[in-house]
Amino acid sequence: MVGVKMATAAAASIRERQTVALKRMLNFNVPHVKNSTGEPVWKVLIYDRFGQDIISPLLSVKELRDMGITLHLLLHSDRDPIPDVPAVYFVMPTEENIDRMCQDLRNQLYESYYLNFISAISRSKLEDIANAALAASAVTQVAKVFDQYLNFITLEDDMFVLCNQNKELVSYRAINRPDITDTEMETVMDTIVDSLFCFFVTLGAVPIIRCSRGTAAEMVAVKLDKKLRENLRDARNSLFTGDTLGAGQFSFQRPLLVLVDRNIDLATPLHHTWTYQALVHDVLDFHLNRVNLEESSGVENSPAGARPKRKNKKSYDLTPVDKFWQKHKGSPFPEVAESVQQELESYRAQEDEVKRLKSIMGLEGEDEGAISMLSDNTAKLTSAVSSLPELLEKKRLIDLHTNVATAVLEHIKARKLDVYFEYEEKIMSKTTLDKSLLDIISDPDAGTPEDKMRLFLIYYISAQQAPSEADLEQYKKALTDAGCNLNPLQYIKQWKAFAKMASAPASYGNTTTKPMGLLSRVMNTGSQFVMEGVKNLVLKQQETDDYRYFDPKMLRGNDSSVPRNKNPFQEAIVFVVGGGNYIEYQNLVDYIKGKQGKHILYGCSELFNATQFIKQLSQLGQK
Repeated sequence: MVGVKMATAAAASIRERQTVALKRMLNFNVPHVKNSTGEPVWKVLIYDRFGQDIISPLLSVKELRDMGITLHLLLHSDRDPIPDVPAVYFVMPTEENIDRMCQDLRNQLYESYYLNFISAISRSKLEDIANAALAASAVTQVAKVFDQYLNFITLEDDMFVLCNQNKELVSYRAINRPDITDTEMETVMDTIVDSLFCFFVTLGAVPIIRCSRGTAAEMVAVKLDKKLRENLRDARNSLFTGDTLGAGQFSFQRPLLVLVDRNIDLATPLHHTWTYQALVHDVLDFHLNRVNLEESSGVENSPAGARPKRKNKKSYDLTPVDKFWQKHKGSPFPEVAESVQQELESYRAQEDEVKRLKSIMGLEGEDEGAISMLSDNTAKLTSAVSSLPELLEKKRLIDLHTNVATAVLEHIKARKLDVYFEYEEKIMSKTTLDKSLLDIISDPDAGTPEDKMRLFLIYYISAQQAPSEADLEQYKKALTDAGCNLNPLQYIKQWKAFAKMASAPASYGNTTTKPMGLLSRVMNTGSQFVMEGVKNLVLKQQETDDYRYFDPKMLRGNDSSVPRNKNPFQEAIVFVVGGGNYIEYQNLVDYIKGKQGKHILYGCSELFNATQFIKQLSQLGQK
């Protein structure tokens, strides 16, 4: 992995850093040394759902076993005592988790206890554990108590999300509810800031923070700046000094954290996409790098138009180990289908070669000819046999992607998703439309009611001029006839009116002022922006000048007195407050490809697909 060697590319390998931290924790908080001889210490891992979500995208069951984990169990499940084995706990420091851990101590479930908290535990809760350990005479068994600062989920080398459990607490809807109280908003912001703080502790770097004004992103920035400052000020306990920094201490470049608010662009999360990973997330059940498929057994002699019979469920992990996925997750779908076919052909050729050699080897009798042929072919067969495991792995991946791609293709065909994708691209880039929007909405064969609603919302959001009342009524009638729920539109109307009052929303397409990329602006490259690159993470120049600037390392200072860091940034973390998606992630990956030596990481408070986002808009639009 490049990440370890490139100290300056700290941001490029957050996955690696979090994995190293988890392995150290599973090794009783001693750095895990690869290739160490001898058996690992056998132990059990006890986690809550939060811990499970952090570990599962990073470590496979086999990797856990290699680390000596014989059993991994949920904290709140019925667990039998295993008195001669140490237990490693990895849980959030919540009231109910602490109660259950105290109960484990009282019941003397394990030989010793290594207590690791995903996020920092409060003093009072720590005292509760100490009291329980005293009462259970188990003080000597509690071997270590650690704050791990790992309260975020890494999905890619350059992508992370804050949470999967209880994500409705930090969702777009939670932040934008009209009836939210100040106290509730504080709680939402604190939850987001706690996770971002953990992220930077794991990254081993203190960022420079930029954010848009007057948004939830600004509230996050102010609180994060304060939390980082307080930690840096307490030199004895600072998490950003010396050894904790790992490779970070060689990085002279500090990362830039750009906090953007979901409200600058509500169209992209609704967009029908065309790249592999984003499509899988849009149309299939895909979360935390695992896709669940329902394999149908086809339609068996059933009347025309009947639904195919449901069959068994299958799960596949789409991970960095999967070379095909790594290479093609950002490719347009037709290319993916073609590549699966090519892989299959090359696999068959290799398989035929092994079969041919086997048949030669199987020559009967002891005649001389066979023996001499044997010696020639033994070398070939040996090499063929040694490549068998690789061949079988290749076959497994081909089967996996054939199944996943077929499932995606069924949706594309059934819902005419290619038509939606192309039409929306035209709307968002202000190209002339070749057919009327009403025709697509009214076409009973084109897409689900939700597809139609997504298309119309994109049109409504992107329009410089809102449609007239008469036109809007006509659209609403067509949408209702098509079976659409109009609540999301209700919310978007309010949102658009509000955004207009506050300031112009994000500019889509080629408006009169040449848009500069938010990223190229803040990374000070000064280069003109490729519109197709980061699509709508685009702001006009004056807007980025208006972005607030925080440097937590400056002991005092408000916006104006902070000396601006004039060096171009090598690393940026773009974090969307209010939820993100794979389309934006892919746009950033594509954008940075041509920029040598620069790294961008994408993060969001929650990851949603269009279905989940529309549901939130619908709840917000309810009367």
